[in-house]
Amino acid sequence: MKNILSISRRAATTVGLALAMTAATAAAQQDTRQITFDEAVSIARQQSTALDRARNQVSLAELSVSDAKMQFVPSLQLSTGGSQDFGRTFSTDEGQILDGNNQSLSARISSSVTLFDGFGNVANLREAQYQMSAAELDGQRAEQTVLFSVISGYISLIEAREQVSVAEENLAFQEAREGEIQVLVDGGTRAIADLYQQQAQVASARVTLVDARRAAALSEVDLVQVLRLDPADSYDFVAPPIPDVIEGGDDPDVENLLTRAFDNRLDLAGSEADRDAAQSAVRAAKASYWPSVSLAASYGSSYTSATPLSVASQFDSRQSGTLSLAVSIPLFDGLQSRRQTERARIQEYDAQLAVEDVRQEVALEVRRAALDREAAVERLSAAQAQVEAAGAALDAVRVRYDSGAATIFEVSQSQADYVSASSSLVSARYTLVFQDELLDYYVGELGPDAEIGQ
Repeated sequence: MKNILSISRRAATTVGLALAMTAATAAAQQDTRQITFDEAVSIARQQSTALDRARNQVSLAELSVSDAKMQFVPSLQLSTGGSQDFGRTFSTDEGQILDGNNQSLSARISSSVTLFDGFGNVANLREAQYQMSAAELDGQRAEQTVLFSVISGYISLIEAREQVSVAEENLAFQEAREGEIQVLVDGGTRAIADLYQQQAQVASARVTLVDARRAAALSEVDLVQVLRLDPADSYDFVAPPIPDVIEGGDDPDVENLLTRAFDNRLDLAGSEADRDAAQSAVRAAKASYWPSVSLAASYGSSYTSATPLSVASQFDSRQSGTLSLAVSIPLFDGLQSRRQTERARIQEYDAQLAVEDVRQEVALEVRRAALDREAAVERLSAAQAQVEAAGAALDAVRVRYDSGAATIFEVSQSQADYVSASSSLVSARYTLVFQDELLDYYVGELGPDAEIGQ
């Protein structure tokens, strides 16, 4: 009876521990946040500080455009004032000297507008508009860069996970092979040294698997960094499906790619907009050589206690207005206009050099990407052939080993060659996927709805 009770208690304890472990595992799974590729792109767009800075630049540029537009709008001011006079004072309103304490009050509304300033206000507006266009283009390019970072991170993660699968398959094969050799050694048909050699291969396969899993975990950490997620939380990045067969296709036409890149690259268009803004700044600086014409008008009234009339009567009877047209002709300003124009021309030249630099960078990026893609296609073809050959060689060596015609070293070497070939095939496959995405990014055709391997 005591034994039965003891067994019952141990069974209850075992069941309790099992339930506790199941609950802990379920809780851990609930705490793990799953993130698909589309969700990752959305998170990156929300979390990216580069995009926030780009949006801020657009907002600042919009304010500059608004300021430039206001240069065409008349100004409007309302001024009021009051005074207390003591002793003998001359009143301009009365036209005589007054004795005693007198109070006065005035109100006036005035407005002025620039009719002509050498088209400086027009040039300032165009400069601001070009700068806003450049800021918007830079922001759109920043979005492409963020999208490409997410794509690159997912490609690295998918490749790392497939390398884990290769390592797991190799370990399973090595462990199965160890069992087969154990049977042969027990049967006396193989030396114990073969078993030791195979056990070493199993240990090596375990180390390779540990390294592969670590690489996959680091790829997830890199994605956490790209998405600016909380490193303390747990995430499960759900990789999008990628076609099993990656076709290399024809070699890209570099000249065609360059033409498309020059038409599509937003950063190149942004630098050209900056150059146009600098040209407008030169025209704005030259405007200071021209005469300026402005129109001003004012209207108001006043009150003084020296006149025995009510405030309303005086404000009604003392109404007056002015209308003036002013022409300002610059004769000499200490060469300030000249220095300002020279400064603007230097900045225009710098902007043109920046356009040429970006254009050169775009051309070199596209050419390098095209060459890298051609190499990736050849590497994939060679890796596929290598896997087929290594697999056939491994099968042949295993048959020879089982018949006693080959050594364990030959089997181990053939298995290592096959694993290396399989790993190279995975690397070559995703290198080509990456190069396709990189080429789209460099050509400027990476759209907001881009998918990996599509």
